Amino acid sequence: MASCPILSCSAPANMTAINHGITSSFLDKVHEVTKQFFSLPMEEKRKYSREASKIEGYGNDIIFSDHQILDWTDRLYLMVNPEDQRKFTFWPKNPTDFRDILLKYAMELSLITEVILKAMAKLLNLEDTCFLEQMGEQPTMIARFNLYPPCPRPDLVLGLKPHADGSAITFVLQDKEVEGLQFLKDNQWIRVPVIPQALLINIGDQAEIMSNGIFKSPVHRVVTNSERERISLAVFSSPDSDKEIEPIGRLFNDSRPRLYKKVKNYVDTYFQYYQQGKRPIDAVRY
Repeated sequence: MASCPILSCSAPANMTAINHGITSSFLDKVHEVTKQFFSLPMEEKRKYSREASKIEGYGNDIIFSDHQILDWTDRLYLMVNPEDQRKFTFWPKNPTDFRDILLKYAMELSLITEVILKAMAKLLNLEDTCFLEQMGEQPTMIARFNLYPPCPRPDLVLGLKPHADGSAITFVLQDKEVEGLQFLKDNQWIRVPVIPQALLINIGDQAEIMSNGIFKSPVHRVVTNSERERISLAVFSSPDSDKEIEPIGRLFNDSRPRLYKKVKNYVDTYFQYYQQGKRPIDAVRY
């Protein structure tokens, strides 16, 4: 079982966890299977290509408009939880231990998610399970494996355009050597240093909604590198898609108004807003 993470704040709503209970040797395996998949021949990777209008699978951005600027990245999106929604046709068979490692990693992150959500509740003097209850009986977990190839014009192209996550909690396992992730703070882009064996933990939009804006979902981006590729893995933990979430009642009153409406399946429309450079959370504000 995961131990309580030691957290150091690097921005108002993201943290670096260095005592998360996952061994260094296992994180090395997660890095390795990610690297091995992206090193496969293109014809092999294309066996897991996403459908034209779907997110899950291997590829790049869904095209929503002719004026859309694509991110400089290849990625593999996989639904990990709920179990009955896994589509193993998109899960690589090579490397052979890919499936087992991802499932074990997801199990570890589920335990850490529970620790974090309970800690957030305690910080606000709320019942321990108030955030967990809004996650529902079948919280979703999606893994996004990222490859950012060397880019000849890093001054013109981003690996990921500025956005905030649509999850409740996001876990990022960064490249072990190459930086690229940046957070927006006070209108300045702040680089995130590489910390070996650490997990970067982001608060997502849905935790901002549930906390009535007390915990903020930070805007971030990924810059490209002209010489070196960068590999990372982001895992998004979100409420059950059938569960309606809203600000917790004790977090708004006459002096602090309610900021957000009820919302269900927030992630469903998230990507359309993302590709338009808009924040989907603005659509559920009062």
